[in-house]
Amino acid sequence: METVEDKATVEFQIQPLRGARLVGEVAGGVGRALGLTLFWGLEIVRDSYFRLLDRLNVRPRRKRASAFPPGQPKKRKAPAR
Repeated sequence: METVEDKATVEFQIQPLRGARLVGEVAGGVGRALGLTLFWGLEIVRDSYFRLLDRLNVRPRRKRASAFPPGQPKKRKAPAR
Protein backbone atom coordinates (compact mmCIF):
# COMPACT_ATOMS: atom_id res chain seq x y z
CA MET A 1 0.00 0.00 0.00
CA GLU A 2 1.46 3.33 -1.03
CA THR A 3 1.05 6.49 0.97
CA VAL A 4 0.47 9.69 -0.88
CA GLU A 5 1.98 12.80 0.64
CA ASP A 6 0.63 16.13 -0.46
CA LYS A 7 3.35 18.71 -0.43
CA ALA A 8 2.14 22.25 -0.04
CA THR A 9 3.64 24.69 -2.47
CA VAL A 10 5.12 27.73 -0.86
CA GLU A 11 5.41 30.86 -2.91
CA PHE A 12 7.93 33.49 -1.97
CA GLN A 13 9.37 36.62 -3.46
CA ILE A 14 12.89 37.89 -3.05
CA GLN A 15 12.92 41.60 -2.32
CA PRO A 16 16.21 43.46 -2.65
CA LEU A 17 17.49 45.31 0.40
CA ARG A 18 17.40 49.08 0.19
CA GLY A 19 18.38 52.04 2.28
CA ALA A 20 18.98 51.66 6.01
CA ARG A 21 18.41 47.91 6.00
CA LEU A 22 21.14 47.42 3.37
CA VAL A 23 23.56 49.61 5.33
CA GLY A 24 22.79 47.68 8.52
CA GLU A 25 23.40 44.31 6.89
CA VAL A 26 26.69 45.47 5.36
CA ALA A 27 27.83 46.97 8.68
CA GLY A 28 26.96 43.73 10.48
CA GLY A 29 28.99 41.71 8.00
CA VAL A 30 31.97 44.04 8.30
CA GLY A 31 31.73 43.90 12.10
CA ARG A 32 31.70 40.10 12.11
CA ALA A 33 34.67 40.00 9.75
CA LEU A 34 36.64 42.42 11.93
CA GLY A 35 35.77 40.44 15.06
CA LEU A 36 37.01 37.21 13.50
CA THR A 37 40.16 38.96 12.30
CA LEU A 38 40.84 40.20 15.84
CA PHE A 39 40.16 36.73 17.23
CA TRP A 40 42.53 35.07 14.76
CA GLY A 41 45.20 37.67 15.49
CA LEU A 42 44.96 37.03 19.23
CA GLU A 43 45.12 33.27 18.60
CA ILE A 44 48.33 33.76 16.59
CA VAL A 45 49.88 35.81 19.41
CA ARG A 46 48.84 33.23 22.02
CA ASP A 47 50.19 30.31 20.00
CA SER A 48 53.52 32.06 19.36
CA TYR A 49 53.83 32.92 23.08
CA PHE A 50 53.34 29.30 24.13
CA ARG A 51 55.74 28.08 21.42
CA LEU A 52 58.34 30.49 22.80
CA LEU A 53 57.79 29.11 26.31
CA ASP A 54 58.22 25.59 24.95
CA ARG A 55 61.44 26.55 23.17
CA LEU A 56 62.83 28.13 26.34
CA ASN A 57 61.79 24.97 28.24
CA VAL A 58 59.83 26.94 30.84
CA ARG A 59 58.01 24.64 33.21
CA PRO A 60 54.36 25.52 33.90
CA ARG A 61 54.63 25.26 37.70
CA ARG A 62 57.41 24.80 40.22
CA LYS A 63 55.27 22.83 42.66
CA ARG A 64 52.26 20.63 42.28
CA ALA A 65 49.03 22.52 41.75
CA SER A 66 45.67 21.69 43.22
CA ALA A 67 42.17 22.56 42.09
CA PHE A 68 41.17 23.13 45.72
CA PRO A 69 42.32 26.08 47.86
CA PRO A 70 44.41 25.35 50.96
CA GLY A 71 42.79 25.07 54.38
CA GLN A 72 39.70 23.48 55.76
CA PRO A 73 36.65 23.25 53.51
CA LYS A 74 33.72 25.52 54.34
CA LYS A 75 30.84 24.01 56.24
CA ARG A 76 27.68 24.02 54.18
CA LYS A 77 24.18 24.15 55.48
CA ALA A 78 21.88 21.41 54.34
CA PRO A 79 19.31 22.66 51.82
CA ALA A 80 15.81 23.16 53.19
CA ARG A 81 13.27 20.68 51.92
